[in-house]
Amino acid sequence: MSSQEDESAGGGSEPAEPSSSPSTEIGTTSGDIITVTIGATVPTGFEHTAAEEIKEKIGVDARISKDRGRVFFPITTDKLFQVHLLRSVDNLFVVVEEYHHYQFKESKEETLMELQQLASTLPWTNALEVWKQNGTLKKKKGHRRGGNTAKSKPNCEGVGGSMASTEQQELPQENSAPEGWAGDTQAMETSTQDSDETGHGSKLIKFRVTCNRAGDKHSFSSNEAARDFGGAVQEFFQWKADMTKFDIEVLLNIHNEEVVIGIALTEESLHRRNISHFGPTTLRSTLCYGMLRLCKPQASDIILDPMCGTGAIPLEGAIEFNHSFYVAGDNNDMAVNRTVNNICHIQKRRADKGSMSGLPIDTVQWDLCSLPIRTSSVDIIITDMPFGKRMGSRKKNWDLYPSCLREMARVCRPGSGKAVLLTQDKKCFSKAISRMGGLWRKQHTVWVNVGGLHAGVYLLKRTGAVFGQTPEDVYESRGAVHMQGEEKDDKELS
Repeated sequence: MSSQEDESAGGGSEPAEPSSSPSTEIGTTSGDIITVTIGATVPTGFEHTAAEEIKEKIGVDARISKDRGRVFFPITTDKLFQVHLLRSVDNLFVVVEEYHHYQFKESKEETLMELQQLASTLPWTNALEVWKQNGTLKKKKGHRRGGNTAKSKPNCEGVGGSMASTEQQELPQENSAPEGWAGDTQAMETSTQDSDETGHGSKLIKFRVTCNRAGDKHSFSSNEAARDFGGAVQEFFQWKADMTKFDIEVLLNIHNEEVVIGIALTEESLHRRNISHFGPTTLRSTLCYGMLRLCKPQASDIILDPMCGTGAIPLEGAIEFNHSFYVAGDNNDMAVNRTVNNICHIQKRRADKGSMSGLPIDTVQWDLCSLPIRTSSVDIIITDMPFGKRMGSRKKNWDLYPSCLREMARVCRPGSGKAVLLTQDKKCFSKAISRMGGLWRKQHTVWVNVGGLHAGVYLLKRTGAVFGQTPEDVYESRGAVHMQGEEKDDKELS
């Protein structure tokens, strides 16, 4: 294996030179203000949105990783609480060390031996101090069943709070806890009271290592890397390995030649913040936030979600962009009930905290293709359209998409109105939008990963054409008459 200078390993047993970072340069004692690098996982495709929010709210520049769905930014510990207020990030971790060009050994045995040796040479001090300070920011909670494996780079976007398969268009990726270690591989919150204590009365730290690996040129698996690196961490710190009731989760993220070691700061993904009643296709709140920022809501805007599902999009908007008014609707009564329950849950939570509980949102059950809304009265339409997999069908989408795009054009303000639409049925959507040239103009597309599916978030601009005076309307009316004629003929034949 050829050697490279600076950030790569040579032919010996020394690992690659780490990238310089504040965590390796600044010493600390408990209570000191230090600067560290924070890593954040975000919905794939919305990395730039996350970087914009970080710059806007924290005032620092974020670096977007080569590995999709991850950003890094510096922060001082006196501002640590601010990172938990970000709306675009799923999970947070403090970086122990980064290697941009780690030169892995040819054989699996040599590579795993090097990972074992690496554990005792890392600058753990600042990261552990940040983990300790982060613990004081969080409300103490008891054990919770279930868990979240996406504390580091998730290999997919969650739908309905669950994890799906690896991204189809991405590099092969694995996510695993140490092989052969007892316990469930799902991460779980733990209360500090349940941790073991030593004979001297000091708290015995429980930990686990989670490895996320992407790339097809590694001689080892995620299980093997997590097992051997975790064993070395245990030996170095004399911590106790515990797969379910751990205090610290050490992250070993490997993407081709990029290696990042970190310590998780979130016990549960931040994307679950708004939803208490999940449906079959509930969107991540972080993805909803990215979609909302894409359309730049303004004060007094009327924002419509005609296929609201569990209300994830309007709820996120009503909380974060609360100077606009949101109308959420669906044709499914169960979906409308879930939305109402989620709104009530947020209102109760806000009331319990002593803040204003009201939300600028209303909920209606309706027919998507015949909305009870005045023509040209809506500023923004933002919705998750049926993919034809968990909801609806691909066949039905060929009729549904043109009909709903036309009805959306009717209620949207000509010239200034916008639509942000999410769908994985790209072929059907492209065909439908091509028939809407007089009503909609496609301005931008963000490619995202939703539950392991490659989907698009489409930003559309409403043209200045008056609804009812475009070729699309004439085409539709003729098509409708033709369809009615066919149905009549079918009835006569039956």
